[in-house]
Amino acid sequence: MKKLIACSLLISGAFLASGAGVTIPVETYQLKNGLRVILSPDNAVPVVAVYLIYNVGARSEEKGRTGFAHLFEHMMFEGSANAPKGTHFSAVESNGGTLNGSTHPDFTDFYEVLPSNKLATALWLESDRMRSLSINEENLNNQKEAVKQERRLSFDNQPYQTAIVDVWPTLMFRNWQSSHSLIGSFEDLNSSSVADVAKFFKTYYAPNNAALTIVGDIQAAEAKKLIEAYFGDIPSEAAPKRPDLTEPPGFQAGTKVYKDAMARVPGVVMGYLGPKRRSPDYYALNMIDAILTAGDSARIRLDLVKGKQSVIQYEANLNWPFGSVLDYRDPEPYALFLLYNPNFTAKQIVDQVQEEIARLANEPIDAKDLERVKTQIRANAITGLQGSLSRARQLAQYAITDGDPALINSELDRMLAVTPAQIQAAAKKYLTPDKRAVLEIQPAPSAQPGAPGQKGDR
Repeated sequence: MKKLIACSLLISGAFLASGAGVTIPVETYQLKNGLRVILSPDNAVPVVAVYLIYNVGARSEEKGRTGFAHLFEHMMFEGSANAPKGTHFSAVESNGGTLNGSTHPDFTDFYEVLPSNKLATALWLESDRMRSLSINEENLNNQKEAVKQERRLSFDNQPYQTAIVDVWPTLMFRNWQSSHSLIGSFEDLNSSSVADVAKFFKTYYAPNNAALTIVGDIQAAEAKKLIEAYFGDIPSEAAPKRPDLTEPPGFQAGTKVYKDAMARVPGVVMGYLGPKRRSPDYYALNMIDAILTAGDSARIRLDLVKGKQSVIQYEANLNWPFGSVLDYRDPEPYALFLLYNPNFTAKQIVDQVQEEIARLANEPIDAKDLERVKTQIRANAITGLQGSLSRARQLAQYAITDGDPALINSELDRMLAVTPAQIQAAAKKYLTPDKRAVLEIQPAPSAQPGAPGQKGDR
């Protein structure tokens, strides 16, 4: 499972295509059972990426049933009618392929990357568990324990993770769908039954609630025949009710302190509710993030890490820590996480970052500086297009989140069109102290001081 709090850099290729001088071929269609299909041939190397995304994530959960989205990421590898437990891994890895799954706030995804002559293997595996996942007491109990162990190892016994996963959402959001822990609670997992889990599967893991993306060395006509053969007879289900993610009016700015027994140096998270997804301000705020935090010329790196030497390490992006710019539906949060020199206070760090934001609000960015940032974004977009899995993931995420996978060919142009005036306006509108939440993470008395990692890491 990919950690929910992993940072996905804006400039790593999330905004792609025509502005990078590349157009990704995109063909979309839909099976009679509602399964959306996205095909993108690339015959450069004999490899194919199969990426299946389900329109269900942690924010789809109900009270008393938290953790179900993550649980199902594990359950999907427990075997199915014609592919017993272990078959998924052995069938892919024995052919030199890779596979994985991950849970996000708004979707859950699974992929296989295989030699292109093994496309049918991936489609068989994915279709078999979509139609006939093995849900029984033994599998459920096994995966409950696996999820608990993952939580203990990856979150409860790691510095900063509990504060970020469990506490930060309660500061950023008031709507329970967004504010509850994306990992879920042991209590809810323990109380879940086979019937509960079977109902969740029937509701969300249906073809009409999914999108299948295939990128790589394929012939479209042959791929369509295989897709129809493996997925065409899987019945659709009633469309699931979508959660209301609307935040109550009036953002509740404030500060909370969390004592972390695992932390060795203090940290601070500061965040703001951003603009509507794909609005003009959305692109401006993404550009602000790049100016502040991306690359060697980032203002926080130059002024706070190297200059004042107050910040040790940082990461940020729109939708941090819940995912990347493609992972999250509205409302879009923007947050920064900074580990800092213990000789400074959390308030000083917050004030220093806010001063950098104020500079962007009050002083138009120099045209040469802005062009340098855009050049960096463009270059990384090209890099992000090179892998078939990266392209498959982005096409699928655009399909689920925005309803249009072809956005992969136009979003970079919108990003590169951002002007200094738009940057100023967005900073003034969204990134002000009265619209800011702050979480101070302080080492508990038992923690020993030290400095992790390299300065300025994101």
